Amino acid sequence: MKGLLKNLGLILVLVGAVILIACAFTGNVNNNGILGTALVLVVLGLITYIAINKRITD
Repeated sequence: MKGLLKNLGLILVLVGAVILIACAFTGNVNNNGILGTALVLVVLGLITYIAINKRITD
């Protein structure tokens, strides 16, 4: 569980990046809802990664 929690931020960033890549390949770059969701996931992932890794040390 601790390993999954430590990688939660990275997982969120990767999910956001996959959404952005999928939008680029499908040509669905004009949908602000999907692009905004991906942006929120990436930013939230970065913040989560920094915050969790400051608190959890091996």
